[in-house]
Amino acid sequence: MGYVTTKDGVDIFFKDWGPKEAQPIVFHHGWPLSSDDWDAQILFFLQHGFRVVAHDRRGHGRSAQVSEGHDMDHYAADAAAVMEHLDLKNAVHIGHSTGGGEVARYVARHGQAQGRVAKAVLVSAVPPLMVKTEANPGGTPIEVFDGFRAALAANRSQFYLDVASGPFYGFNRPGAQVSQGVIQNWWRQGMVGSAKAHYEGIKAFSETDQTEDLKRMAVPTLVLHGDADQVVPIDDAGRLSVKLVQNGTLKVYPGFPHGMLTVHADILNPDLLAFVKA
Repeated sequence: MGYVTTKDGVDIFFKDWGPKEAQPIVFHHGWPLSSDDWDAQILFFLQHGFRVVAHDRRGHGRSAQVSEGHDMDHYAADAAAVMEHLDLKNAVHIGHSTGGGEVARYVARHGQAQGRVAKAVLVSAVPPLMVKTEANPGGTPIEVFDGFRAALAANRSQFYLDVASGPFYGFNRPGAQVSQGVIQNWWRQGMVGSAKAHYEGIKAFSETDQTEDLKRMAVPTLVLHGDADQVVPIDDAGRLSVKLVQNGTLKVYPGFPHGMLTVHADILNPDLLAFVKA
């Protein structure tokens, strides 16, 4: 584990585990979490002999709580700083939710040009665009995201408990098997980060149009999405993304929620491994 300092002076925390000569699998976490959200995938890929790398986005986890740069351009540039510091090549980049947006921008603007990326995976990811606009009539109304901001500003701790115990993992669904440990771990990761970074990050993940990023992605790209995702609906994200990337495959998981990587890791992990090895 270590830190890299970006060109604008931000210390980014990263994990780098496993054999240095092995193919790297790079994980990009969702809002408002940290690289710890990938524990189930990191341990799985370590057991299969891969090198695993995961960083905390600026303002999240153990990275610096800076005032500025909470936007997709900086997220991607920070990821690039980690990749360049470690000189990773032939890497598979896997992003969840906001991390999927980070992957799309990193691959499109940094990784492909540098020849560092072998494949990409977008899991329950936010691209191409979440917010409803005239050009994106199926998107989520801006009022929903305004509500997120208001709830975060009023009582961030309670808001994070409500998200984790409700729509994120589908624990608000009838018959759901609720895990208090999962809820508390989500809350723990969120509360370690910066309120300002998380507040401004809502705009980054909801209002960033990544249509052109997706179109530039030429590496094999796997899009994974649950059709019961209450946070990033599949019809506004996964089904559109796979049509925009140049070499994409969509796999839909019936009944799976937004946080399926955690609550259905036993199913997702083998699918990720199969794609990496294909």
